Amino acid sequence: MTKRFWLAGTLLAAQVFAANISMAESVTFNKDVLPILQRNCQTCHRPGNIAPMSLLTYESARPWAKAMKAAVVTRKMPPWFADPQYGHFSNDPSLKQSDIDTIAKWAESGAPQGDAKDAPPPIQWPENGWTAKPDIVLEGVPYTVPPAPAKNVIEWMTLTTATGFTRDTWVTSVEIKPSELAVTHHICVSFVPHRPNVVYNSLLWVDKQRDEEGVEVAPSERRIALPTADGRGRDVPSGIRNNPPPNAAAENNRGADDARGGVGLGFTCYVPGRALSDFRPFHAGLLIPAGYDLNWTIHYTPNGKELTDRPEVGLTIAKEQPERLLIESFGGTDQTKFAIPPNDGNYAPLPSEITFLENAELVWMSPHMHLRGKDMTYKLIFPDGKEQVVLNVPRYDFNWQLGYDLKQPMQIPKGTKLVVVGHYDNSVNNKFNADPNRTVFIGNMTWEEMFAPFFAITVDKTVSPAKALKFNFRSAGGA
Repeated sequence: MTKRFWLAGTLLAAQVFAANISMAESVTFNKDVLPILQRNCQTCHRPGNIAPMSLLTYESARPWAKAMKAAVVTRKMPPWFADPQYGHFSNDPSLKQSDIDTIAKWAESGAPQGDAKDAPPPIQWPENGWTAKPDIVLEGVPYTVPPAPAKNVIEWMTLTTATGFTRDTWVTSVEIKPSELAVTHHICVSFVPHRPNVVYNSLLWVDKQRDEEGVEVAPSERRIALPTADGRGRDVPSGIRNNPPPNAAAENNRGADDARGGVGLGFTCYVPGRALSDFRPFHAGLLIPAGYDLNWTIHYTPNGKELTDRPEVGLTIAKEQPERLLIESFGGTDQTKFAIPPNDGNYAPLPSEITFLENAELVWMSPHMHLRGKDMTYKLIFPDGKEQVVLNVPRYDFNWQLGYDLKQPMQIPKGTKLVVVGHYDNSVNNKFNADPNRTVFIGNMTWEEMFAPFFAITVDKTVSPAKALKFNFRSAGGA
């Protein structure tokens, strides 16, 4: 009997000891998971932002524990597509393997909350869904997106609003915030010279001729409406044209030429995965002259529900002059030769080639294509012939059009060329491809295509943005 009791007592003690070890090693939300979410996830996963659920608290995150495990184990989340062989980026949200293991273990163990004392202080995010607390908020015009218009097409719209700037102003960040993310394909803005007969607060567009599938009937010259959001109907420094003015009001909304080139300053966009263009880490800003206006290019996509979007643009203003001037631009290709053949799984358009006419620092890149986009690679060719890949995105995802912030600005000597190549998958292997049996051209809608490698540089404050870059689309591929 004594021996039996001794064995029973020993076994019980061992079980209690094992349970204590298990408790000590258990993973909890407050102690282990919340710090990871704060570092890597809450930028998007909070109210008013693009992610479908909030991960700010245990109560909001707990129902998604299993989905969180699946997303991180497969590395679907956080979204990041840069090849780690090239470049080092300050905004890389990729999880370390230890972080992935922590979230997986938490979900597998029943997603315990843990002691509230173990939780780090909550991040104090700006109110109303902003990522950077704005000093000035400029409002757009409300637009009601119908449930399903004819052919499910809402053409791109342009808009001009007043900035109210009565003196030259250094802007150090631009954040575009739609209120209805589900129907907002993109919003791009730029600052443009004021014209006395400008029409403010009026949404304007061109009703294009489209076939039964919503594809634009090919005009004599392929056009795209990305460059400056200033309503221009002429060539801009990127070599790409805007939509022709729909009426006299749009003609009046075109900016006048000035010493800066008159094509708009600070061209930046909201697209899925990117809303804030922050120049402060680069000690740079945009110098916006007094009286300039804000031009918008807006594209909505219906989703079956009637929703009214009320877009805003938030600006931070420098208290002192920044050290550098920021220029954001993008390349392209010869659109007259862009045509993806049916069932082509690896189509390559003519490369984008841009020559730096001034010494500069490369600070940011962001590929842009549509549903058939496959990959994009940025390469620098220096004056001495040396070549360096600075960004490779081998698996482009239209649903997450990320920007890539270099950890350290890259010195670009005058005469350097930025060459960008990309590929498209118009085959049945592309699950996003609606019709692999038709030729695909450049166009505004997602079922058409684009090739627009965005980038940002900083230059000396004395440099004119219009004279800093040379765009060589036709010569890039020997065309």
